[in-house]
Amino acid sequence: MGDSSSPSSSFTSSFPLLIIISYILILQTFAVFSFAKSPKTDEAEYLIKGLNLSPKHDVNIIIASNKSTTEPIAPRIVEKSIKFDSLLSGDDSSGPSVQDLGHHAGYFRLPHTKDARMFYFFFESRGNKSDPVVIWLTGGPGCGSELALFYENGPFHIIDNLSLVWNDFGWDKVSNILFVDQPTGTGFSYSSDPSDIRHDEIGVSNDLYDFLQAFFETHPEYVKNEFYITGESYAGHYVPALAARVHQANKNKQGIHINLKGFAIGNGLTNPEIQYKAYPDYALEMKLVTQSQYNNMTQLVSQCVEATKLCGTGAGTNSSSTCTDAYDICTTIFRRIVGMNPGINYYDIRKQCIGPLCYDFSNMERFMGQESVRKAIGVGDIEYVACSTQVYENMISDWMRNLEVGIPALLEDGIKLLVYVGDYDLSCNWLGNLRWVDAMDWSGQKGFVASKLVPFTLDDGEEAGVKKSEGPLIFLRMHNAGHLVPMDQPNASLQMIHRWMQGNL
Repeated sequence: MGDSSSPSSSFTSSFPLLIIISYILILQTFAVFSFAKSPKTDEAEYLIKGLNLSPKHDVNIIIASNKSTTEPIAPRIVEKSIKFDSLLSGDDSSGPSVQDLGHHAGYFRLPHTKDARMFYFFFESRGNKSDPVVIWLTGGPGCGSELALFYENGPFHIIDNLSLVWNDFGWDKVSNILFVDQPTGTGFSYSSDPSDIRHDEIGVSNDLYDFLQAFFETHPEYVKNEFYITGESYAGHYVPALAARVHQANKNKQGIHINLKGFAIGNGLTNPEIQYKAYPDYALEMKLVTQSQYNNMTQLVSQCVEATKLCGTGAGTNSSSTCTDAYDICTTIFRRIVGMNPGINYYDIRKQCIGPLCYDFSNMERFMGQESVRKAIGVGDIEYVACSTQVYENMISDWMRNLEVGIPALLEDGIKLLVYVGDYDLSCNWLGNLRWVDAMDWSGQKGFVASKLVPFTLDDGEEAGVKKSEGPLIFLRMHNAGHLVPMDQPNASLQMIHRWMQGNL
């Protein structure tokens, strides 16, 4: 996936010089910057409608009129404790209360930008503060982290009356977890300058690294905890890029040492050349296409492979137009398969979409738009952009880059990788993911390819998937799940991530 306001006056007493508050006090009007629409924007809008989301704006760019040139410098990170009034006790009433837990929301002013602010949630573990610190990155590209927070692996779920109930399988049960709205322009993250909207993994990973440095400076009590990077879908790009950025900084003794132990990619897009080539094979195996239809896609697949090779692997390797061309050619394969299966939910092929609607996440937008919620998290008048069409379009030239190339060096240094995939997802299917993992050139490649698939069983003995491994690398195919594994298999995904972090998956 495929997932701005100024901080509220609640920050004013503690941070009188905060630049975002200065906007409220000094400026008279705000306007949301709009970009011209393009065919890529239409594609993004189609995907967003499939989730029943209706963001008012295509990106969180806040244009402030009569902006003062003498505004004070903002603190780098501004955080507040939060408590949602709509939280019901639910099944977790015997556990710690919200008052006992550290639930936080904050803004970080990104230093290597003109004026960008990154919004995040931080939930301390319901288990032990010594549990690992986990950062979760939602894909899209351009969808806010709240999709995962409220529908997948966060502490809460939203019910129809917009109350919150505890998620019995939230990953905060075994970790101190961060949910970040990124890249800039996504969710509640915003800027006043359109040039701050990122277009490649260099910019994205640098922003996230800067945020992590500020986070651990603000929370030094977590510096020694194990640290894991996780995410799904387009985070198949974000996650390895950030892992490489953190690991390289650690090796160079740059900044605060981040205790990176591993990274996990769920239903991700990581090596597009291999994964797009696998689309027809997966579709044939799952009986989404006939043999004749499969044969008719052979030439298109060859064109896709060649175009992807021209795109290259690094942001500076070839022109962005070459990568955009590869995107146009290769996504035709996916669109053709979907077109042969009218109404199919390509995130979970067991299901049908009703018109354009494949999932209904509209309660999240309604919840985040409530005045009480906005006040609780300190975002003031900033609009919530659940999924940004402009961020999506900006990242098109990054889409076909191969992010697998940086992973072998991490494995060789003992950084763990978990690749997990729901078996009914077409969009980032298990077959394409297994193939790029198999093809990865590292010292354990032969052993991994030769290893057998073995059952992944839960504590009660139920088989929830199959897995194979070699050294620090694990691939896991989750049964009865689509693109959103923590939503489809919450118990299994919690046991998976917990055992993996403990080293006994």
